[in-house]
Amino acid sequence: MKPDMEHSSAPLSASARAHDSGHSRNHGHDHAHAHGVGHVHAPADFGRAFAIGTILNIAFVAVEATAGFLTDSMSLLADAGHNLSDVLGLLIAWGGAELAKRPASKRFTYGLRGSSILAALANAVLLLVAVGMIAWEAIGRFSNPPPIAGGTVMLVAAIGIGINTATALLFARGRKGDINVRGAFLHMAADAGVSAGVVIGGGLILLTGREWIDPVVSLLIVAMVVWSTWGLLTAAIRMALQAVPDGIDTDNVAAALRALPGVARVHDLHNWAMSTTQNALTAHLVMPGGAPGDAFLADLRDRLAHDFGIEHTTIQIEVGDTMECRMHGNGCGNG
Repeated sequence: MKPDMEHSSAPLSASARAHDSGHSRNHGHDHAHAHGVGHVHAPADFGRAFAIGTILNIAFVAVEATAGFLTDSMSLLADAGHNLSDVLGLLIAWGGAELAKRPASKRFTYGLRGSSILAALANAVLLLVAVGMIAWEAIGRFSNPPPIAGGTVMLVAAIGIGINTATALLFARGRKGDINVRGAFLHMAADAGVSAGVVIGGGLILLTGREWIDPVVSLLIVAMVVWSTWGLLTAAIRMALQAVPDGIDTDNVAAALRALPGVARVHDLHNWAMSTTQNALTAHLVMPGGAPGDAFLADLRDRLAHDFGIEHTTIQIEVGDTMECRMHGNGCGNG
């Protein structure tokens, strides 16, 4: 027989979980799972954008690499290598996004949402490896720079500006809500800027006849890519280590929980990213006056989703102050 949620005296009397299914029910002896968050919207599907971007960039990589080999232009080859790594990055991000849609199972109880985080991390590492190889080759060319066909370099790079800009625009509307989509947008936008740099380099070679400009442009490309990738890498690492997601202030969340009627203390508060688009929270609320009902949990679930973007919430209610905190350090001292 299920206990009365309003009057249970058990230390663990309720938990609330936020999902997208749009209904609520009770399970087991001491858990209430509330489903349906009115203020959270599912992330947009960018499968078509990934497909179009991948096809456009594969075609351009083939053209640019061919031109680079024919003209012996390191800047074109550098840009082609970077674009190839972006194609692989798009495929990885696309795969991560698709895997994240897989439903939960007995083994993967959150589904495969974390795949999008692994995809973002792999994408950033791939880019850094690629630019490292480009930098090594460019440095070697300073001692004996080959003659460069500046006009061809400018023409091919100008085509790249158009393709990369068009691809970046495919991801522009989703760049603020998903680190994978933001990574794709930043890479394509950076590529457009890089291609513009290659056009400038080709023009300077035509004007001055100094072939060393080509490896210099290559190194500038490397610096730009490292700069644009570093933020993606650090964000992906933080997510992989279950850090508090960007944009969520734990102190503000704790204050909001403490301000709830009947709450004397909050502890074991944890925020982390389940995926690149979904955040989760667990917390213990000490409520000496007794366990609240489902309405309290449903309202709390919706407030956390609306105010902090936390879609999956698990709350443990404690009517006494004798529960031992299993985590030591900041996780226990939430007040």
